[in-house]
Amino acid sequence: MKSVTIQQPEKLVIEERSAPQPLPGEVRIRVTCAGICGSDVHIYRGHNPFAKYPRVIGHEFFGLIDAVGEGVEKSRIGERVVGDPVVSCGHCYPCAVGRPNVCAELQVIGVHRDGGFSEYVTLPAKNAHVVPDSIPDNEATMVEPFTIAANICSQMKPGPLDTVLIYGAGPMGLTSIQVLRGVYGVKEIIVADRIDERLSMAKANGADRVINNANSDLKTELDALGIRPTLIIDAACHPSILPEAISLASPAARIGIMGFSSEACVISQQAITSKELTIFSSRLNSNRFPLVISWMTERKIQPEKLITHQFPYTQVLDAMELFEKDQKQCCKVLLKF
Repeated sequence: MKSVTIQQPEKLVIEERSAPQPLPGEVRIRVTCAGICGSDVHIYRGHNPFAKYPRVIGHEFFGLIDAVGEGVEKSRIGERVVGDPVVSCGHCYPCAVGRPNVCAELQVIGVHRDGGFSEYVTLPAKNAHVVPDSIPDNEATMVEPFTIAANICSQMKPGPLDTVLIYGAGPMGLTSIQVLRGVYGVKEIIVADRIDERLSMAKANGADRVINNANSDLKTELDALGIRPTLIIDAACHPSILPEAISLASPAARIGIMGFSSEACVISQQAITSKELTIFSSRLNSNRFPLVISWMTERKIQPEKLITHQFPYTQVLDAMELFEKDQKQCCKVLLKF
């Protein structure tokens, strides 16, 4: 089989490998479509502290089950499935309380173990989720990105009284807009970003207002509108955002952090406590795949709006360079296997 492998930072090859055999309790997927995520680029560039090399990257993938391991029903062969990249132990404290995404022994497919940028990938059978025929292959590949939004929203519990501010109109921000609008019916969504083309994407995906905070002061803009956000999502991942979000938030607001920056930021305890703010963080997803598949089936979200480019996997370097550098026109890039 052909696999996209990062042998070491800045060294990507498409190499011939033996097809993996599913272990007991596992299935093997013949991958047909996979999505590029920022974390894939980070592994390629050597900026992901969790990745070990060499590594087959890719954690957003769709395909057909073509083999099963011992203990898995053979009737599963032929199923159209998407793979949940979160592989957990099932018995530690986080797993016991329904948060396998921060399992004490967490393995992420495409990071800690080989991923879906390959013609075949193996994973636990419970991680392979059936996709109805009504969802096209391309859209099915988008289930994983939407589970990120589903995960943070499940913690923050948005509702029709909420006025939402989202920092960042990249893929995480855009999926959050769609989920907040189509599933939770929030009152108003404001999006801040520094790229006008990204803000246009935000409007197309359901934002009510957009603000270019490269050219204007966000607090001044919100004050002029008389807006105090009751729910704020940081989908831009810069250390300056959390202190600003705390200052902008309404009393009793919730703030959600989706980023993974290691840079320090300075926040005021008094600013948090005086408004009794709640701050959530969210990593990956905790069993949100069935929920997102149901949203797609019911057309509460429109994943096709986010797919801007497609490439054969043989052009993976071109695809990753486009994803990394063209923030004006590019959102989600899919690879075809």
